Amino acid sequence: MTEKWTVIDAYTRGQAMADGVLIDVTEVAKETGFRIPVAVTAALWAEYVAVPTGVGDQDERGRLWDVLFMLLVAIRRGRGFGAELRYHLHVRNDNRDGEPPLVELKAVCGPADDGSPCVTVMLPDED
Repeated sequence: MTEKWTVIDAYTRGQAMADGVLIDVTEVAKETGFRIPVAVTAALWAEYVAVPTGVGDQDERGRLWDVLFMLLVAIRRGRGFGAELRYHLHVRNDNRDGEPPLVELKAVCGPADDGSPCVTVMLPDED
């Protein structure tokens, strides 16, 4: 039996970017080696790209570069299956000595609004 579904509402990638839910980081992603559009969630940006107040020797561009470059490394290692990949990197959110904590991020490859491929990087509990 074939069921017919009616779409009641849709929230596009473009709308999410216009609302600030997603942040387009494609230009920096291209510099790290990506060939398709990349966005990060606002929650990821706030937690791991924005530099916490008082934290020295850090800048947003460098932190974003690390998030994207480590994703590219994980992709090239081929340790993911399907459209979702979880990966880890160290992120310093304070001035303590020693190795920063290891954090997990999630990347999903899916269709952009026009159907072309794109990547979205997010916190592990985000969709």
